[in-house]
Amino acid sequence: MKRNTFVHTLISATALLAIPFEGIAKTISKIREKKGYKTDSGVDRVQKPMHLFEGDTFYTKVSTADTDGDLYIYESTRVKKGGPNLHVHYEQDEWWYILEGEFQIKVGDQLFHAKPGDSVFGPRGVPHTFTKIGDDTPAKMLTTFQPAGKMEACFQALSDGLMKGKTEAELDEFRKQHGFERVGPPLEYYKKF
Repeated sequence: MKRNTFVHTLISATALLAIPFEGIAKTISKIREKKGYKTDSGVDRVQKPMHLFEGDTFYTKVSTADTDGDLYIYESTRVKKGGPNLHVHYEQDEWWYILEGEFQIKVGDQLFHAKPGDSVFGPRGVPHTFTKIGDDTPAKMLTTFQPAGKMEACFQALSDGLMKGKTEAELDEFRKQHGFERVGPPLEYYKKF
């Protein structure tokens, strides 16, 4: 066999052998939930609600792990007024659906008053913030991040108390490591990590 023929045959055989491995690699890289599941109101997907932001409770409904990072949904119960600083997510769209209570949600230059049954969409790259308004009666909302990014990991770290006592510079770096950054003040009262 001539050398050129041998090399072409070897390349072709290698390409044919690689096809099954490529399919396996794609399957392994997209491990996701294959069954439906139900998570009740006020219950966390894995029975480990997160507690952060001065008494807020987050109940994961669709975990980042369930969707291979494509989606993250949580229900939050918020008792005190306030919310986060104005911030921007680099790669996540965010969607809020109000279940109970009332919120002010700012997306770009628009300020929305949202009550039960209302939803607000915040596209990636657009600064946004929100605040629970009204008395200390609990309010609830569903929040969705698409893709999930590192938001679930961010909230878990906050719930675990990993950012307590950190400087503003350290908090800003933490935010950036989780795919977002602070770009302005809160609407009302800032709920600290």
